[in-house]
Amino acid sequence: MTEEKTWSQRFEGALHPAIARFNASIGFDIQLIEYDLTGSMAHAKMLGKTGIISLDEADKLIKGLEQIRQEYRQGLFKPGIDAEDVHFAVERRLTELVGDVGKKLHTARSRNDQVGTDTRLYLRDQIQQIQQQIREFQSVLLELADRHVETLIPGYTHLQRAQPISLAHHLLAYFEMVQRDWERLGEVYQRVDICPLGAGALAGTTFPIDRHFSAEELGFSRPYNNSLDAVSDRDFAIEFLCASSLILVHLSRLSEEVILWASQEFSFITLTDSCATGSSIMPQKKNPDVPELVRGKTGRVFGHLQGMLVLMKGLPLAYNKDLQEDKECLFDAVKTVKACLEAMTILMSEGITFREERLAEAVAEDFSNATDVADYLAAKGVPFREAYNLVGKVVKTSLSAGKLLKDLTLEEWKALHPAFETDIYAAIAPKQVVSARNSYGGTGFEQVRQALTEAKIRFKQV
Repeated sequence: MTEEKTWSQRFEGALHPAIARFNASIGFDIQLIEYDLTGSMAHAKMLGKTGIISLDEADKLIKGLEQIRQEYRQGLFKPGIDAEDVHFAVERRLTELVGDVGKKLHTARSRNDQVGTDTRLYLRDQIQQIQQQIREFQSVLLELADRHVETLIPGYTHLQRAQPISLAHHLLAYFEMVQRDWERLGEVYQRVDICPLGAGALAGTTFPIDRHFSAEELGFSRPYNNSLDAVSDRDFAIEFLCASSLILVHLSRLSEEVILWASQEFSFITLTDSCATGSSIMPQKKNPDVPELVRGKTGRVFGHLQGMLVLMKGLPLAYNKDLQEDKECLFDAVKTVKACLEAMTILMSEGITFREERLAEAVAEDFSNATDVADYLAAKGVPFREAYNLVGKVVKTSLSAGKLLKDLTLEEWKALHPAFETDIYAAIAPKQVVSARNSYGGTGFEQVRQALTEAKIRFKQV
């Protein structure tokens, strides 16, 4: 940039080298090069179609751009900081390849609408890839749920034992969370799928361009209605970061549970060697690094969302250089979400083994069937609140005596209330406790099997 300025002769001197480095984005926006080339080809084709340049010139531009694509893929095109950004790098190389006609590519276009187009093309691709990863993760959850419909696990509220549930029911809760993530990304895609190309710097152009043609050529649903909005809108980026944050929230919640389940205190799962590491000093350790890293990386994406909100909150219309800062946070969020989805999919498919005997012991060693005792009495006509208080007393007495509810004799039950009969023991058995919760969306085995069937149907929908 000290040899030849990329802007007009309004400037007599070159940028200070430090300012050139500070100003340059080529170090990270080179990731957009394939999208920049695609957008430029569509623009060149539009310029030829509308007669702004000749069809022969448009053809030369398109062939030159395709050559740059091949050079980049072969590792032959490596623009440096003197190019400032990917857009100037491409234009300069194009002019080297096709001569002065290369200088016509930027007719009726600004870097402002150009970078907006590139970013949206990039994000459309990434959203589709992340949606596919979510589907792969859901597939693993469905497979696990299929195997564990009648495997019981303690259910918790306030991290206190609450009621036993089907393990499949627990896993399907995460299926529902990431199903919303998949749908939410689809909704974000609709806002990404609007084309700013042709909006110019901020006010459109005097040339007779065809913005609808450009949008259609690039597969966008439509062009932006307002040129000012087109070059300054980053709502779509904020929405993507919000959707990404929620994906990480869900993965982090599951990660936390896996970490707990793998602890000696819970011992609900065993970590396989392929997804765990050891300690550098304690030879007995097997550490749950994958879920811990996912839990930790969640904060990165949250930070990018906050950064984008702060970036946008005070920007006047239209384009401002501040918007250069949108890319690194988007690129890193995409990378982080994809890496976490891949790692959690592997972890859940081959990194953990549920200890079914331990789970069976866990649901039989507490008072999580107390609600079922109250329900038992309520079904026999005892007002629920009265039954609730009666069961609270018997739990208190049993704790003092070191007994569980299943250990009480029939005489002790009848002393509590004459409505108790021998069928109380079957009613509070863990499998019956779970099976009986057969309300829609509940943990009853019949409901879980139905939920699995419905989940598989939704999973197959495109």
